[in-house]
Amino acid sequence: MNNREDQALAQAAVDALVGQLALAPKPGLPDPRDLTARATRRDHSALRWSARALLPGLTAMAAAARRTGEPSARLRTELGAIGRSTEHTVGLAGGGHRGALWTLGLLVAAAALHPGAEPTDTTALARQLAAHPDRRAPRRPSRGSTVSARYGAAGARGEAKAGFPHVRRALTTLTTARARGATEPQARLDALLTVMSTLQDTELLYTAGPKGLRHVQAAARGVLEAGGTAADPGATALRALDADLRTRAWAPRGSGPLLSGALFLDALGARGTARSTTGDPHRGLSA
Repeated sequence: MNNREDQALAQAAVDALVGQLALAPKPGLPDPRDLTARATRRDHSALRWSARALLPGLTAMAAAARRTGEPSARLRTELGAIGRSTEHTVGLAGGGHRGALWTLGLLVAAAALHPGAEPTDTTALARQLAAHPDRRAPRRPSRGSTVSARYGAAGARGEAKAGFPHVRRALTTLTTARARGATEPQARLDALLTVMSTLQDTELLYTAGPKGLRHVQAAARGVLEAGGTAADPGATALRALDADLRTRAWAPRGSGPLLSGALFLDALGARGTARSTTGDPHRGLSA
C-alpha cells in the first residue's frame, strides 16, 4: 500500500462514521432532523465536525500497519500511541468518538495489513491486534472498564477481542435487508437495531442498569420482529422506541461505533460500485 491508499482507508472510515451520524431516527442518539432543539443541533454539528478530525490519526494507523506488516504487539503499542494523540486532536475539535476511534482504528489497521480481505478476515486480524496489551496505556480505569468489571459485560475491549461479532451481525443484516428491498437508510437502521438487540452496552448499564439494558434490547428486537423499519409496524415501533429513550434520557452510545465499523467494511467490499456511506439518510424512511 502507498500513502494514498492509507488515506483512502482512513477516509472510508471517516465517511462511515459521518454516515452513521447522519442516520435518523437512531433511538436515543443525536438526531440531525431535530430542528426544534438548538442544543441537539449544535451537538450533532460538533460531532460531525470532530469526526473529520479522526482522519490524520486513522491514516497514521493504516501507515503503521503497512510498515509493520503483521498484527504484532509492537503494532498494537504504536496504534495505542496514535490513538491517544488522536483523542487529544479530536478533543480540540469538539470531542466525542472515543468508541468509534477504537473500533475504526483497529479495523483500518487490519484492512491495511491485508488489503482486499473479506470482512471476516479483517475482523479476525483486528481480534489478533486487540489481544495484545497496550503496555504504554495509562493504568487509570475508564468508566467503560469499571462498568464492564461490575456487571461482567464485554465492553469495547471485549468486543474487539472477540473479533467484533456485532459488526459482523450488522453486516449480515445490511445484506439481508437490502435483498428484501429495504432502502439504504432502512437497512442501516435495521443493522443498528440488530446491534442494540444483543449488545451489552456499558453506557446503558451505567445510566439505566441491567434492567434498563434488557428493556432496550427487547424493544430493539421488537422493531425487527415487527418486520424491521421497512414495514409500517416496524417503523411505528422504532418511533415509539426513540420517543421512549429520549423521555428516559437513555442513550445506547455503544451501538453507533459498531454500526460505523460495519459501514466501513461494507464500503470496502463495495468499492467500484455506486454505494456510498454518506448518502441521503432520510430517503425512503418516514419520520
